Amino acid sequence: MRHRALLIAATSVVFLSCCAGAEAQQQVIGAPPEAFNMRLVGSNDLQARSAYQPTIHHQGDRWIAYIGHHGGTDAVPAPLNPITGKAEPNGTSILDVTDPAHPQYLRHIPGQEGKYEGGGAQMVRVCDGKALPKGDRNAVYMLRTFGSEAHEIWNVAEPANPVLITRLGGLKDTHKSWWECDTGIGFLVSGAPEWRTRRMTQVYDLSDPAHPLKIRDFGLSGQEPGATGAVPTELHGPISAGPEANRVYFGYGTNKGGILQIVDRDKLINGPKEPTPDNLRLPEISRLNLSAFNGAHTTFPLRGMPIAEFARDKDGNSRDIVMIVDEAILNECNEPRQMVWFADVSVESRPMMISSYTVAEASGSFCERGGRFGAHSSNESMAPVYYKKMAFIAFFNAGVRALDIRDPYHPTEVGYFIPSITAATDKRCVTIDGKDRCKVAIQTNNVETDERGYVYIVDRANTGLHILELTGAARGVAGLR
Repeated sequence: MRHRALLIAATSVVFLSCCAGAEAQQQVIGAPPEAFNMRLVGSNDLQARSAYQPTIHHQGDRWIAYIGHHGGTDAVPAPLNPITGKAEPNGTSILDVTDPAHPQYLRHIPGQEGKYEGGGAQMVRVCDGKALPKGDRNAVYMLRTFGSEAHEIWNVAEPANPVLITRLGGLKDTHKSWWECDTGIGFLVSGAPEWRTRRMTQVYDLSDPAHPLKIRDFGLSGQEPGATGAVPTELHGPISAGPEANRVYFGYGTNKGGILQIVDRDKLINGPKEPTPDNLRLPEISRLNLSAFNGAHTTFPLRGMPIAEFARDKDGNSRDIVMIVDEAILNECNEPRQMVWFADVSVESRPMMISSYTVAEASGSFCERGGRFGAHSSNESMAPVYYKKMAFIAFFNAGVRALDIRDPYHPTEVGYFIPSITAATDKRCVTIDGKDRCKVAIQTNNVETDERGYVYIVDRANTGLHILELTGAARGVAGLR
């Protein structure tokens, strides 16, 4: 049945012919979703907005999904919001997913005007005011980007009626930030105008979201103002392991020249702030340079993983692992394969790759389906339900992939789900002999999980949100009944 499903879905791609003076015509649409050990629970079209980061937050007796969006498209730069009756630039969608079979769209907060990467509000993180050291205990705070120009903090205690609290503007870019709810420290991916790179880190104390305090600017030596020579690979995003672990894991690069940088959190926050080469190098413990073929979109720490195979060994039976996920950029396999990598960083001065994972292209003729094929991102929740047991990888036209990572030396795929395309799914094109050849295919962009075990995937090509659950043997991997 698994192979039959893949064969059926290979015919679900929509082909469009595009050439000068002629409009693309849709020829075919729709096919059943493809699935193995994963089941669709519920969905929402997200007003046909290109989606990036989903964050799922438990608020009182409700579960709320906050979803960031890319900018609009050439065809629809500002989709219609049926709640307001107005065309609005893509921003942030807020949904009640308490009943995952019937997600309720509550509010859209418009973002920066613009198309594709040039607008929207891609990133979102959420912290309870009662968790932040100086927050309003009755508030729930949402940190989001505003296109490329600002970071914003909203009070979303009433998800349908958010209130803007703070704006940090004057930037030339933003992206995939991290916010520690227990300390309030925010590692904000920013483009400071005077820096030589599009993206670096601005560290802020956001423990009182109404009164943010900047701590410092940070990046790789050579990116700072006044430096000369080649500019190192730009930042994609950091993930902090918190004050107790005292580590922050930075990923640089997207689909080439990737770098995993391991940083001493205390030295980063409390060390000298002036962005000199020596001060930028001081917090760095080590780095792992990836191949020129691959980037580092997500650097997800899996510290203290017990390795069953090493259980009887005198030393080394527990390892510190970082899962590194690249990002595919080009359509129809016009670049090296972007994958998932596992690095053993137990000896931090000498991190080493130990394994990798990719979807087999031949399993679904994915290079022929249209759009991007390759890895993009992983879930980032550290809730016990899946942490150190399973990882979920957004793989663009190959949907979401569920991995058993209990033995990170041998990650194993145990499930997948590829949604059906819809009338809203946008085309993706490549140029052949001077003419555009366009196809319509699923582009599963980002993924997150909640403490209940539901898996949330969102689509870059306007196909919306799909809420999934594990079935069959995959549930046993996570210890779910």
